Amino acid sequence: MVARPALFIAAPASGHGKTTVVAALARMHTRLGRKVRVFKCGPDFLDPQIHALASGFPCENIDFRMCGEADARWRLGRAAREADLILVEGVMGLYDSEPSGAELARRLGLPILLVVDAGAMAGSFGAVAWGLKHYKDGAPITHALANRVGSDWHAELCRAALPEDIAWAGHLPRDLDAALPERHLGLLPAAEIADLDARIERMADLLAATPAAEPPPAVEFAAPPAPAFTPLLAGRTIAVARDAAFCFLYPANLECLASLGARIVFFSPLADSALPGCDAVWLPGGYPELHAEEIAANAGMRAALRAHVDAGKPLLAECGGMMACFETLHAADGESHAMFGLLPGATRMQTRLAGLGLLTAELPEGTLAGHTFHYSTCDTPLAPLCHAAAAQGRRSEAVYRKGRLTASYMHCYFPYNPEATARLFV
Repeated sequence: MVARPALFIAAPASGHGKTTVVAALARMHTRLGRKVRVFKCGPDFLDPQIHALASGFPCENIDFRMCGEADARWRLGRAAREADLILVEGVMGLYDSEPSGAELARRLGLPILLVVDAGAMAGSFGAVAWGLKHYKDGAPITHALANRVGSDWHAELCRAALPEDIAWAGHLPRDLDAALPERHLGLLPAAEIADLDARIERMADLLAATPAAEPPPAVEFAAPPAPAFTPLLAGRTIAVARDAAFCFLYPANLECLASLGARIVFFSPLADSALPGCDAVWLPGGYPELHAEEIAANAGMRAALRAHVDAGKPLLAECGGMMACFETLHAADGESHAMFGLLPGATRMQTRLAGLGLLTAELPEGTLAGHTFHYSTCDTPLAPLCHAAAAQGRRSEAVYRKGRLTASYMHCYFPYNPEATARLFV
């Protein structure tokens, strides 16, 4: 066992500011010379980008369903051996998802800092904190922080409302200059927020003057051995798309491919006119709808991907990567743009959410877990290879295959089944 200070940061719901608080805490402790490792609960590509910038280290995801409990405990244990502080950001509200953040914190032995947007409340701040701590099986909430308060007097009203078993962690003012901008899939990618570092610094300065600045208590983490990998991808080179349009990459997925023996090279479907020398291609998700004109104009990349697929080489396309593989993308404004044309059909952006949730796919290569989150729909004459199934009978996602091209709205978590992952790329 390894003991390290650790904290689980949660909120009553999305939008209360827990991502901002986690990033500010990470930066504040980093400035004090501490090595901080940040984790994000649940499937998420955007918050981890911000935490990576704030802490200086990749932010990994943990989720007992998508990633598996053993994977989560191993990653936390590895971080505990290297870091001075571990921060874990919850997903949505404290009792949302399955298992919920409350259950994750209990099972992992993590104390909870509750972040509450108190902008439209005062005495109810204490009721919300007490209710979340004692609801159902309870949650190990030790401190509560009032976010977006209007004045010191407003903060004092919130502090006075807290029950005796929850300590006051201070408050943060309503500060539009420090708020993190959003769009339809959540926060903007870190690379698109020009002054992100300044925003994080500003919030870190404010947090440094609150009780939340004190290091949390030490938590004991198990130190299980690293998972063993068979080098099924030894000698193979995988070209991974990475740019503004294709930016949804779990660090654990890249680590998994490398552990399987693959050599990873990155390329930009927006800027490059040719693929690097490779045996397989991975087009992850992102925002092809925001860069549709650039994709349409890149005839060289379209030809290179076509030659790759026609040569019978593997290509995995996930969500935005799949959208770019179809013939046409219809934008929300009514404009239509040519895509890479590797699959027949088109996708159409809409303002309403089209898919959300955790998925499991039974592929010929093996079972893979992942998630879906998208605002587009797909129209294709292709018959699905299979469907990635959601829990509790919710909407499933089709998985398409044409030759060695596998495409779906599902974002896969490779460490869930490394052997099945390897088979997709050989």
